[in-house]
Amino acid sequence: MELKEIAAISGKEGLFRILKPARSGVIVETLDSQKRKMAVGVSEKVSILKEISIYTTTQEGTIALEEVLYKMHEKYQGALPIDSKASSADLMAFIGEILPEYNSEKVYPSDVKKLVKWYEILFREVPDVLVRKAEEPQENTDKPTETPVEDTKVEQVPNNQTITEVQATEQEEKTKKKRSTKKKTESTEIESKVENEATQETQAEEKPKKTRSTKKKMETAEVEATSEEEKPKKRTTKKNKEA
Repeated sequence: MELKEIAAISGKEGLFRILKPARSGVIVETLDSQKRKMAVGVSEKVSILKEISIYTTTQEGTIALEEVLYKMHEKYQGALPIDSKASSADLMAFIGEILPEYNSEKVYPSDVKKLVKWYEILFREVPDVLVRKAEEPQENTDKPTETPVEDTKVEQVPNNQTITEVQATEQEEKTKKKRSTKKKTESTEIESKVENEATQETQAEEKPKKTRSTKKKMETAEVEATSEEEKPKKRTTKKNKEA
């Protein structure tokens, strides 16, 4: 496996192996013991480790993340002196040892924390990618160079990202999710309020109807009672006439 097959996804913990393209994105697999497969949509930010860099004060302005990982592995061989829970001061001191030319104005403790996390995952799951490969002699050939499938299958991956930009993108995704959850909650509350008001109005309309219905029933009962009283009186009058 190579770093061009491994990616970080905004809003998701850990690293992922890119397996194959899908109609609406790509299929990835978690880079851990569980090996869970999932589909990642084109709207999600996918950052291939091979294409991530770190800001420096050199003329180039950046250095490839791959090169920094090589330096870390060559110096510590998996036994890092810190972990991702270290203090900000310790994290910045660590990057200063590994990469003295890092740009202190553009590289933050959160970036170094992510760098340490990624190294730990890679060393645990695929340590071979941390070993610098010997350069192979190039062969002259008249055949056109074929582009590997792995290099073109993820169209939504932005090129030449820095680790700082990856971190900022993840924070933006988390903020969007929080806003979305808040909007859904507010919408539910408004719908509930509208339903309650509609129920109260319906009940208010039903009360006069019930009152009028009860009044009509009472009037009808009174008329029937009066009619019953009148019947004996009519019989008495008939008898008096006969007499």
